[in-house]
Amino acid sequence: MTEKAKKQSLKITFPFISRSKKKKFSLVCSLISILAFSLTPSSSAQEQLQPLRPFKTDTPPVIDGILEDQVWQKAPHVKGFKTWRPDYGQEMADDTFVYYAYDSENLYFAFRCFDRQPDKIKASVSSRDHIHSDDWICVNLDTFNDHQSLYALYCNPLGIQGDSRFEGGLEDLSVDIVWYSEGRINDEGYAVELQIPFKSIRYSHKEPVEMGVIFERAISRKSEAGTFPVLDPKQAGNFLTQSVALIFHDIKHYTLLELLPAVTYSSKSSIDEGALASEGDKGDLSLTGKYGITSRLILDGTYNPDFSQVEADAGQVDFNIRYALFYPEKRPFFLEGLEKFNFGGYDASDPLGAIVHTRTIIDPLLGLKLIGRVGDKSTVASIYALDELPEEEDEDYAHVGIFRYKRALAEDSFLGGLYTGRERQSGYNRVFGLDGQLRINPSSIFGFHFFESQTKLNKESPKDGGHALGLNYLHATRNWALMLGLQDIAEDFQTETGYITRTGITRFRSGIMRMFYPKSKFFRRIDPMIHSDQSRDKFSGIYETKNAFDLRLILPRSSSFVLGYRYSTEVYLEEQFNISRVRLYVGSQFTKQFYFNLLYAYSKKIRYTEDPYQGKGNDASVTLRYLPSEKLHLDLSLIYSDFYRDFDSTKEYDYMIIRSKNTYQANKYLFFRAIVEYNSFRKRLMTDLLASFTYIPGTVIHIGYGSLYEKIKWEDGGYRDADQFLETKRGFFFKASYLWRL
Repeated sequence: MTEKAKKQSLKITFPFISRSKKKKFSLVCSLISILAFSLTPSSSAQEQLQPLRPFKTDTPPVIDGILEDQVWQKAPHVKGFKTWRPDYGQEMADDTFVYYAYDSENLYFAFRCFDRQPDKIKASVSSRDHIHSDDWICVNLDTFNDHQSLYALYCNPLGIQGDSRFEGGLEDLSVDIVWYSEGRINDEGYAVELQIPFKSIRYSHKEPVEMGVIFERAISRKSEAGTFPVLDPKQAGNFLTQSVALIFHDIKHYTLLELLPAVTYSSKSSIDEGALASEGDKGDLSLTGKYGITSRLILDGTYNPDFSQVEADAGQVDFNIRYALFYPEKRPFFLEGLEKFNFGGYDASDPLGAIVHTRTIIDPLLGLKLIGRVGDKSTVASIYALDELPEEEDEDYAHVGIFRYKRALAEDSFLGGLYTGRERQSGYNRVFGLDGQLRINPSSIFGFHFFESQTKLNKESPKDGGHALGLNYLHATRNWALMLGLQDIAEDFQTETGYITRTGITRFRSGIMRMFYPKSKFFRRIDPMIHSDQSRDKFSGIYETKNAFDLRLILPRSSSFVLGYRYSTEVYLEEQFNISRVRLYVGSQFTKQFYFNLLYAYSKKIRYTEDPYQGKGNDASVTLRYLPSEKLHLDLSLIYSDFYRDFDSTKEYDYMIIRSKNTYQANKYLFFRAIVEYNSFRKRLMTDLLASFTYIPGTVIHIGYGSLYEKIKWEDGGYRDADQFLETKRGFFFKASYLWRL
């Protein structure tokens, strides 16, 4: 159950902040203190539910998707799922039963999902985490039962897994943990069994162990999802505070020890005077280890790590943009625990996208992580990496240090602090500050952050500093969603370990959405939305505006339709430009085999040059997915952008990326994939072939081959444009690793 928040005195001093900054910082701390001290947790319907007590077995079930084991005859179960999407509290069309049991080493769940039209169940044999367009079930597991974070373990009707971690208002789908599942479609619907080793999750070392759980089921063709326990419409889709307790006795507590040795081999060639020349072969051994200091505090270390990516990043339009593109983290060592660095007061549209973006650590020689709980309410997360610098740099290494502390309060409220630093002999960048999230009532939450940066580029340069302040209020119920926010980012705020698109801006944003539920089988929900952002560019003192109206329709077959218009302006190099646009989005799972989505916008645009000017143009992205069988997945996507100058209506450029991704999934462990991507603007063609076997996360074999072709030729001692493609890069790689759990 939720515990009452305890009032504490809060006295924080930062002697390295200037006097003017201290005044702002003191004001923020005072506001935080008042809100935290006045916070009163509210009761919820879940507090009235009796805890679930799984059946303890000495004979574990066989994980095969056939619910004939004796344990399921003895295990208790729950039923009575009701919808939370598209509406709350409606009876689901078909029943769902969930059975729960455990032994000293594992937690077991079995789902029996009835469906009167089993031939319409959407399921495919795919690689991990590619099941969200299917029907699926999910176990949302709050392993500390403190409403701060969730494991979400998804499974489609064929037993294909997906998993994530939810914390700080964001869901991280890149997480991969070790668990086991199997599913089968039958005449009554489908059945799924799950086995979750206690070694794979973090939980309190108590007797008894208490967790929180929400069971979930989604039906793709009906655009419907439901849960047990039933979600409260007053709390909307807030899963963190609505779980029911799950209680275990006599769990065997382990000293977790994992070793992950890996071997990699690569061979690369690149063009030299018109012909491919070998860059040499490279073989590497690496070792990663994991040690459980306790069942809730884990130390990871890695030496000479393999940070190769199995798949190249999908192409993005990289011309005529104001800021660097964001590419998500894919490297295994950094993925676990990334959700701990989500911060309060964040909105997806904010210029400060991340305080910790680990892809800024380019070539680490070694790394250390410490993540977990210290005491009942405190969470720590830290990363250290020794990052090798490129040869053109005057120094060999940069030291990257990151530290996160969070203190759990009532319900899903928390207070926290963050520090990041990138240190070199000649200079540094450091960011530090406070953040938090405070539950005001069941429907409303307030988030905030205040960060300060200190930067010294080299020994001769002066020290620069700046702040980033964010406040965010969200009120969400069945019928209404209201958002208010404020961001203030100083001109000299910098982060070398995070991701930021713009500095020197003060912005107030607001938005409201009303949800309507017509009595119609076609229109599941209608959402009119109004947003307004008002900003001031600090470099010029000029104001910007964005006022938008969108209409969204939620339809059957996981379909949605959005039509919207916004009037907006943007300041660039102390000049104001019009960036208004009309946009259209359509997405639908038309049939079990065919999925389609389209995003199109016609906009006024800026040509981002030293002498910027006004223009207009089109932007579009299209994705087509066709599944001719359960095992064959054919994906085709297109991204397009163009620009016409306003002063003479001449098209200055168009940019198109076509990507074909074709996968044959032999079974849940083995797939073969071929990617072909053409970039019309860069006149480049990329091919990427991969064979991949993954038994469990960590135990893998990957074999890949790729090439890059460009429309150039070698002529008269230089490269010239050409009509034919010339292969300019070629690479082969092999990777094998094996997870030892001791």
